[in-house]
Amino acid sequence: MPDGLLLCELHAHTTWSDGYLTVPELVDLYGRHEFDVLCITDHVVRLDDPLTTAVDSWTWPGYVSAIRAEARRAIDEYGLLLIPGLELTDNDQDDPDRSAHALAIGLERHIAVDGGILTAANEQGAALVAAHPYSAGDSTPLRLTRRIAAELESFRGLIHRYELFNRYEVFSWIAEERLPAVASGDVHRDTHLASWKTLVPCEKNPAAVVDYLRSRGRVFLMPYALDEREPVPLAA
Repeated sequence: MPDGLLLCELHAHTTWSDGYLTVPELVDLYGRHEFDVLCITDHVVRLDDPLTTAVDSWTWPGYVSAIRAEARRAIDEYGLLLIPGLELTDNDQDDPDRSAHALAIGLERHIAVDGGILTAANEQGAALVAAHPYSAGDSTPLRLTRRIAAELESFRGLIHRYELFNRYEVFSWIAEERLPAVASGDVHRDTHLASWKTLVPCEKNPAAVVDYLRSRGRVFLMPYALDEREPVPLAA
């Protein structure tokens, strides 16, 4: 990587929610590929959400302890920064225009998915990223989360960044609105490592990364392919 740019994965899941890799396995995967920053953002959901594997107030202490234990090994073995977070997962089972997901990167305390979750995450100093922000014109075989696009003006003051790229999907309306963009792998499996990533120009420490993402300063986006002969696939 060019000097002064940190290669980051901002959106990754583990077996603490619906990922297939443990925290140590994810650290080894990104460490071997010489990433600078890995953000663990497992789901936290509403009580009525059918997703049963998620971080709640009871499992939060164990979740954070596991990340902090691996953070020491990650920096010692790989020079990899490990930053804890959550994917604030507010699903409406009937109306995708009422569903929204947001990454809260750099959390120190658990946040329950109820009223005022973005405000609570901001008060903790977390960086808030709109995750897979579908618009009315988007189609996908995955769960649609369209509330942020539908109510953009309500979210502008709460969200710092928006995923222009989420794994293999592109959200062109983010570019059209000139919103501060990032790219992530939304990693659940090791194969998701190959996707667009974010390069952040800041000091290499967790607080600096979180503060820079909150600042909305310029970042750089790049495709990260495991085999340069096979470009990263994209779907509009």
